[in-house]
Amino acid sequence: MKVSDILRVKGDSPLFSIDPSESLSHAVDTMATKDMGSLLVMDSGRLVGLLTFREVIMALHRHGGVLGGATVQSAMDSSPLTCSSDHEIDEVRHMMLTSHSRYIPVLDGAHLKGVISFYDVAKAVLDSHNFENKMLKAYIRDWPNEDPDTTEQPSTR
Repeated sequence: MKVSDILRVKGDSPLFSIDPSESLSHAVDTMATKDMGSLLVMDSGRLVGLLTFREVIMALHRHGGVLGGATVQSAMDSSPLTCSSDHEIDEVRHMMLTSHSRYIPVLDGAHLKGVISFYDVAKAVLDSHNFENKMLKAYIRDWPNEDPDTTEQPSTR
């Protein structure tokens, strides 16, 4: 299974982005209002970073619990982990676990295709395993019975 399969299942969900010069408090408001854990940070149509609740919490910690005039650029991850739509899900799952990343932008070249979350990856893996399990159970249930007339019987001699 590939990342493109997850994107296809997710459909054309809107991608929310923010400019790096925006205030961090505006980003927090957007994330809370839209119930999102991440925002793509875009500058002139180009991905320049990723802002997640982790970066927001770290910024709050650095500024004594007050965002004040902090900008998105001061808090964002300026080199987020990315993948392509051709990446295998198992590889992405490993990348996410190793880097503790919950969100990964999907780029094909410079073209942004979407964002996948750890939830999306976990759901895809679970769905795949459930389908495989269902197919195996159906295969076992439909196992051909042996015809007793053609089965060799042990010799009684």
